[in-house]
Order: sequence, then C-alpha cells, then structure tokens
Amino acid sequence: MLQEHEAKTVRKIVLYIIAPLLFLMIVACIGLFVYIRSALQPVDPNDRTPIQVDIPIGSSIYTIANILEKNGIVKDATIFRYYVKFKNHTDFQAGRYTLTKAMTLGEIAEQLKTGKVVKEAKLKITIPEGKQLTQIATIISQKTGYSSQDVMAKLTNRTYIEELMKKYPTVLTADMLNKDIRYALEGYLFPATYSFTEEKPKLEEIIETMIAKTEEVLAKYREDMEARGMTVHQLLTMASLIEEEATEKADREKIASVFYNRLEIGMPLQTDPTVLYALGQHKSRVYYKDLEVNSPYNTYMHKGLPPGPIANAGETSIQAALHPAETDYFYFLATPAGEVIFTKTLDEHNREKAKYIGKQ
Repeated sequence: MLQEHEAKTVRKIVLYIIAPLLFLMIVACIGLFVYIRSALQPVDPNDRTPIQVDIPIGSSIYTIANILEKNGIVKDATIFRYYVKFKNHTDFQAGRYTLTKAMTLGEIAEQLKTGKVVKEAKLKITIPEGKQLTQIATIISQKTGYSSQDVMAKLTNRTYIEELMKKYPTVLTADMLNKDIRYALEGYLFPATYSFTEEKPKLEEIIETMIAKTEEVLAKYREDMEARGMTVHQLLTMASLIEEEATEKADREKIASVFYNRLEIGMPLQTDPTVLYALGQHKSRVYYKDLEVNSPYNTYMHKGLPPGPIANAGETSIQAALHPAETDYFYFLATPAGEVIFTKTLDEHNREKAKYIGKQ
C-alpha cells in the first residue's frame, strides 16, 4: 500500500510539472500558427493606396523582403522570404513598382518579375570560382577602394559573423565556428558577378549579397543534401576540394567519386590544395616536405574532410559533390595539358605520375 501511495504521489508531481509545460507548448504553437497565417495575408485588404517601391539592381530575396516590410507591403520579411522559396518564385527584377497593402504575397511576387530598371549599375564585382577569402577581399578592395585589411576585418569579425548567422540560419550554422577553422566565412561567398547601384556600397551590403546568393543556390539542393545526409558546411567543404582539384577539362563527378571512395574505406583524401591552404601559399607544385605541414587542413595527415571549405565553389562542383559518379577509382592525376587521369591502384597512379610529372 505504501508503494502504491508513493507511486500515485510521483504521478501527481509529474502531472503537475508536465501539464503546465504542455499547455505552454500548445499555446506557443497556436500563437505561432496564428502569426504565420496572419503574415501570409495582405497587410490591409481594404487599403489600395498606391505605394512606390524601388528594388535596386542586384537585390537579393533577403534585401527585397526587407524593402517590402519597411514600406508596409508585407507584414513580415522572413515569412515573405520563406513563402517565395516554398512557391519557387524566382527571377525578381530590379525596378520601380506600384504596390498596395491589399495585395496578396502571390500578387506581390508576380509583380516583382515585371519591373523596369530604375538605376543603372555603377559597380560590378566578379568573384570567380575557386577563390579563397583573402583573394575575394583583394577583389572587393580593388573594385571599391576599401583596403584589403578593412575588408578582411569585416569578414572575420566574430560579432558580425554571429549577426549574419541569425539572418541566414539555413546556410550559416555553428559548424562555421569550429576552433580549427581558419576563416568562418571561407567558402560561403558565392562566385558570381554582382551589380550595385552605388560606386562604394557598404561592406555589409556587398558581403550579404554574396551570402544571399549562396543561400539562393543551395535552396535548390535541400532535398539532395538530405538524401546524402550532408550539412551545408560539409557540402561546401567537399565542393571546395572538387573545385580546387578540377581543371577546365576535368570530370568533377569522377573527382568526387575518388573522394567518396576514400572516405568510405577510411583512406586519407590526400589532396594537394588542402596542403597549400594549410601553408597559406599559392604554388604550382607541392613537394614532399610540404606534406609535413602540421595543420588540421592537411588531408595527408588527417583522415576525413578538412575542418571547412578551402575556397568558394561554383554550382557545377556543388552538383558533383551531391551526385558523384559511381566508380572504383581511388586516385587521379592532372596532367600539364589539363587532362585528368583516373586510376584504381597506387601502382597505376605512380606509373602515370612518373610519365607526366616525374619525381618531386
């Protein structure tokens, strides 16, 4: 009887604790549902007062959503962003739009595809594939007049990076803050040509436009990432290795297959670009003494992927990282002519190496 009484007492205590928590969770979920449903509706169905809204050239979805919220066209910029992604609305155009608070999100999205350019671009910045953060900082510096030091200071500012993580939570995650990572934003500034309406826009605008582009591109591959069980950080890291190893004539899918084949059997990736990244140098050849550099990025010393990306990667390398070829290759070699030779065994690899490169 005593044990039964104690059991009833415990159940009552558990009930008293859990019941309020469940109630609060239910209330929170209902509140969230009501808020989202409200945010998906027009701001004011009865207010058809025309509002002029300017969307500058080069605006990301993030920037457009903020402009719309600031002008009172949508209730919540974040909800609008997720809405257009879910509905797969793309190809928004720069221009001057006449919008109203009575418009639905769908009507707004369709209208944003028809704009006429308001301002011509005064600045264009082209970021090629395979560029490291320091190189991108130099490109931005040369185009804008900011010093490379100022650009890098912004790109490596921990407080600013944490602010970016809150703005772009689907792309910028805690994985970037691993203590072994050299630069948190390495590999996250997408290679593309960016247009700006000012000759010297704020560094924040430049950086966030590039990150928004990364977010936009990766959104197309969410299902592929989930199918492979890859995080954004892992994907960009693998894609950066493929990008750095590939030549114009290279078969990126086969290069990816070599990396995955090695990972599967616990074999070091042994990719030279990670050694050069560890050294912080750009060299045409990697020597045996270079392979001894003590760094978590040295994939000759450490198995698995390096701590993070070693450069930015283009979409073709991202696709290859997600859809590698099915091969039994474990080695590849880039010849001076730009061809890539794939082999199955170390003996085969060494024969090809001796033929095309010779001894180091």
